[in-house]
Amino acid sequence: MSAVSAQVLDAAIEWQLCLDSGTVNAEQQHAFAAWLAAHPEHARVWQQLNGLDIRLASAAAAPARQALLNSARNKGLRRMGGTALGLLLSCALALGLLAQQRPLGDYLADEHTGRGEQRELLLSDHSLVRLNSASAVDIEFSDSQRAVRLRSGEILVQTAHGDSRPFVVLTEHGSLRALGTRFLVRREGTSTRLTVLQSAVAAHPAEGSSERIIHSGEQVLMQRQRLGSVLPAPLSAAAWSHGMLVADNLRLADLLDALGEYRSGYLGLDPSLADLRISGSFPLHDSDKALAALPPSLPVKIERVGNWWAKVVPAAQ
Repeated sequence: MSAVSAQVLDAAIEWQLCLDSGTVNAEQQHAFAAWLAAHPEHARVWQQLNGLDIRLASAAAAPARQALLNSARNKGLRRMGGTALGLLLSCALALGLLAQQRPLGDYLADEHTGRGEQRELLLSDHSLVRLNSASAVDIEFSDSQRAVRLRSGEILVQTAHGDSRPFVVLTEHGSLRALGTRFLVRREGTSTRLTVLQSAVAAHPAEGSSERIIHSGEQVLMQRQRLGSVLPAPLSAAAWSHGMLVADNLRLADLLDALGEYRSGYLGLDPSLADLRISGSFPLHDSDKALAALPPSLPVKIERVGNWWAKVVPAAQ
């Protein structure tokens, strides 16, 4: 499928958010119908966003067993006592828990977001950088270049015009030089994923001898020694910047991994369900509503313990 413009995708997502709000009036409905009919690309993108017409219902109430968990947690803390050793152990435990969630260095970054948080930065050159959930960046502007160092997570970059200094995004895997553009950069384990939404980006692995130009509608994985194959960029790559996750025949395990990045507490999945496939649009900042959309489309049910523990299991279990 050919790539669509970022403006059309942004408009489609804005219309979906508007229609899902429950407060749409007749004038807005007429404006939406006019937009949908204005160009074939509009209808194509709208169809992709709403492939299975998933209805996002409110999550059902679950039995409250959080008091039991709170009791066990409080007993453990009381056993530590108020001694200096207890304080030291408490600090070590806190640091350990933080390190499990994300690298400790992220908390020292120039800018970082917490789990489920997004933030937009207006840089001194008027470029825009939007941080996704649990992301961290350093801003390293100098007389010779404008650099953003991505420590972890994902960013959406829209570069400003009128500044002769090159704009680069740096990770441990290499550098990405903007060529007047809008693009996504995501840290993925031992790689960095580049997705170009507009114009082009020059990708240069940290230990590579040459760079490659990645164009609008393309994506590539960059490792320290090499670049992977250039692939078509997903239509919905930047949907997270609108608070949505758009799934197109996505594995259920991958869907829950993505939702888990925006949810506090435990979100589990029975291994037998990992390879089920689903399509549709899900709100990132209301994972309970997203989870409630699964049982009507898949043979699953949601088990809950209070507000902090949820697991997707087979419906017959």
